[in-house]
Amino acid sequence: MLQGGTSHDREAPALVLSAASMGENNARVHVLTEENGLVHGVAFGARSRTGAALWQPGNVVKARFQSRTAGSMPRLTGEMLYGCGFRLLDAPLALSMMQSVCVLADTALPEGEPCPALFAHTLKLLTFLGMDPALTEREGLPQVVRWELALLADLGFGLNLTRCAVTGATTGLVYVSPRTGCAVTEEGAGEWKDRLLPLPAFLLTDDDSGTWDDWLAGLRLTGFFLARDAFGQRHRPMPAAREWLEDRVARLVQKTQEDASSDAESSADGVES
Repeated sequence: MLQGGTSHDREAPALVLSAASMGENNARVHVLTEENGLVHGVAFGARSRTGAALWQPGNVVKARFQSRTAGSMPRLTGEMLYGCGFRLLDAPLALSMMQSVCVLADTALPEGEPCPALFAHTLKLLTFLGMDPALTEREGLPQVVRWELALLADLGFGLNLTRCAVTGATTGLVYVSPRTGCAVTEEGAGEWKDRLLPLPAFLLTDDDSGTWDDWLAGLRLTGFFLARDAFGQRHRPMPAAREWLEDRVARLVQKTQEDASSDAESSADGVES
């Protein structure tokens, strides 16, 4: 940290997670950094046209933190390194993914605790989401689900998806115990399988990207543990942005199934005629 006079100044790359109005022209901004984790600060002029564009959730900025004392809320200034949010304005699903990631990080992570691995993972994810909105809408969901698993692990609620909690098998894993967060095989599940959570295969290997049904199952899996452990233990609800993402994907899956059923009926009618 560089010190000058009575101020404490430093610079670091930061991921903008949220910005809330604070007076007429300023904003309370939450950013994620590698060294200090979640940081709350004040950005003066953040409601101007230039400031609003800079402090958009999803952006990567070179932030400068200026504090009068070591424990005070820092004043933030910055310059844009990578703009994610504005790239996704015409891609509603991709925008929903980005908003969910930012809100989860903002509300689940403790303030001031370093999280270098999660910072790197989040930076990589946001860069991917903003690179090609059309590609993100087709292939972004498995990356989001894997990031949510990483978030759970960083919070101390990581799932064990490497071996069956009952048989010890490392293959044939198809369920997760809602009680322990451990994977279970069909054999290990036995008569209890109706009480277990489906484990989509794409979470067991990087070679399998999965299907829309798999991605929805993945969101429901991570969502269960986020709601119960990351938020429920603090008596807080799941963030609305995360619920909207899952609801949007559920509607898309339902529409896909309805379209497939309609196509099958049309093909059958054509054969009969």
